[in-house]
Amino acid sequence: MPADRLQLVQWLLDADPAIRWQVMRDLLGEPHEVVARERSRVAHEGWGARLLELQAADGHWGGAAFVPQAWVSTFDTLQLLFELGLDPASERTRAAITRVRERCDWDHWHGYSPFFQGEVEPCINGRVLAIGAYFGAANHRLLQRLLGEQLPDGGWNCQAPPSRVSSFHSTICVLEGLLEYERVNGARAEVTAARQRAHEYLLERRLFRRRSTGEVVRQEWTQFRFPVRWRYDVLRALDYLRRAGIGREPRLDEALDLLTRARDASGRWALENPHPGRPHFPLEEGVGEPSRWTTLRALRVLDWFSRGATDSRLHAPEGSIRSL
Repeated sequence: MPADRLQLVQWLLDADPAIRWQVMRDLLGEPHEVVARERSRVAHEGWGARLLELQAADGHWGGAAFVPQAWVSTFDTLQLLFELGLDPASERTRAAITRVRERCDWDHWHGYSPFFQGEVEPCINGRVLAIGAYFGAANHRLLQRLLGEQLPDGGWNCQAPPSRVSSFHSTICVLEGLLEYERVNGARAEVTAARQRAHEYLLERRLFRRRSTGEVVRQEWTQFRFPVRWRYDVLRALDYLRRAGIGREPRLDEALDLLTRARDASGRWALENPHPGRPHFPLEEGVGEPSRWTTLRALRVLDWFSRGATDSRLHAPEGSIRSL
C-alpha cells in the first residue's frame, strides 16, 4: 500500500468503531472474523452505544425536545444506526427494535400506524423498508406499495399524483430500501426489475443533470453530507450503485470525476452542506473540515469503480447481513 494511502487509512482507523469496521471491510479486505469482531463493538462503544442509550421507554428518540414530532427523531436515529452498521443480532439492538416495533407509530397525521408499516410518502417508506429489512422487521406490504408507486420514467416522487415526474430524493430513498430488502431476503424478479428501471433514471441524467437540458439540477447535489437522511447527492448515488454491483460505464464518468476533484491535497474529503436540524451529538468536526465519513464513502466508491467490475446479479460488495 502506498505511504500516502496507508496514512489516510490510518487516519480513518483512528475513529469510532462504526467507521473502523467499515474501513476493515471495504478498504482493507480484512478477514470476516476480524471485521465481525470490530463491528460488534458498535453496540457497546462510541456513537452506536450512545444512540442506544438515548432511546426512551416509549421506544422513541428525542421526542418533542428534539423535533415537534417524535417519529422524526426516531426515524432519523434508526437510519443513522443502520448507516453505522449496528449489528442487528446483538442483544441491545434487538431490545431497541422491539421497543420501536411495539410502541412507536406515525402519530395522528398518519393514522397512528405502527412504525415499520410506514406512512404515505415514498421518500419515507423507502427508508422505512431499508431500516426494517436491516433490523429484521421488513414489511412486505410496504414493499408492494412502493413497487406499485414507481412512475413511468423509472423513479418515485412524494408528490405523485399529480406529479408524473420523478424526484431524485425520493428515488434514491426507495432504491436503498429495495436493495436492502433483496440483500436480506434474496433477489426477487419484480424488485430487481424495478431497481434496474430506476438505475436508468439516474444514469440517463448522469446522476445530477436534467435529461432535457443537461443542466445541473441542483448545485448542492455536488456537495457531500453525512448523515444523508432524505437528501440526495452524487456521492450517495454512487455509493448506492456500488452496493448494487453496478460496474463502470461512461454515464458515470462525470460524477466520478467530480468526486475525485473534491479531494483535498491530503487525499481527504470535507464535510459539506449538512442536513439542518439539531443532532443528538456531532459526528464530525464541522463544515469544511476533513470528514472521515465522506472520505470512507468516497474511497470505497473510487476503489469499486476503478476495478470496472460489472455484475448483473444482485451483488453485495459489503458482504451479506446474515454473514456479519
